[in-house]
Amino acid sequence: MSTSINYPSLHSPTSRPNASLRRRSLAIIGAGAFGEFCIPHLREFFHVRICDERRDLEALCDRWNVEAVDIVTAARQDIVLLAVPLRSLRPLARLLAPHLRPGTLVIDVCSVKVEPLAILGDELPDTVHLIGTHPLFGPQSGRNGIAGLRIALCAGADVKGRLVARFLRRRLGLDVIATTPDDHDRQMAYVQGLTHLLGRVTAAMDLPGGKLTTVSFEHLRSMTDMVRHDTDELFRTIVLDNPYGRGVMGAFVDAAKDVLKPVRLSSDRTL
Repeated sequence: MSTSINYPSLHSPTSRPNASLRRRSLAIIGAGAFGEFCIPHLREFFHVRICDERRDLEALCDRWNVEAVDIVTAARQDIVLLAVPLRSLRPLARLLAPHLRPGTLVIDVCSVKVEPLAILGDELPDTVHLIGTHPLFGPQSGRNGIAGLRIALCAGADVKGRLVARFLRRRLGLDVIATTPDDHDRQMAYVQGLTHLLGRVTAAMDLPGGKLTTVSFEHLRSMTDMVRHDTDELFRTIVLDNPYGRGVMGAFVDAAKDVLKPVRLSSDRTL
């Protein structure tokens, strides 16, 4: 089995005739926790370059044998993977836009989909191919491997979307779930919003250790450990930048108040 993926139709008609035979180049823009996590999974299939002007990349490049490049060089790669916070996406897109080649595949990995895809649609030229993804895992949940884990895919039914879906399934072993940006955000407001809210609240309580546990408590502690190291930026994106997030959070607060009514728990914690 070949270790490179063939995207012949993603290049402009002026590409060299044998361009589809070479190893595709992929730039990861954003070397934070998730961007770095992607490197070992993608470098087997692509010539990976990384770009992040906010951190020293020397140790990272040495560790994974990849090349650090500037933003202009990153934009010139066959595939550009955007692994930056939502608040950084619009200024980044404006920097990339003049340098992207026709046919470039641009992929985002934001935890919400409506707003980032709208931003990229506004800022990037219509000659590029835009794909929205949300890996439903991260450095913690994927630390033992990503095969069998889920990824949401917002892509058209054209050949580019089908090729990306096939690569994710066959090469990375992911469970690909096709969705629309709106349906994705509506579901994630509950799936991620509640999980991260409960996990953060529980982590702030500093759960005690001990041998007397139940299965349900172990699940709670496991959920807390999964999210306790996520950044404040990610938490904000999941809870506030999702168009349905505030509604779910409000419903949670109302439900918590209703649950506590029978025991009459007051503000000073007396019953």
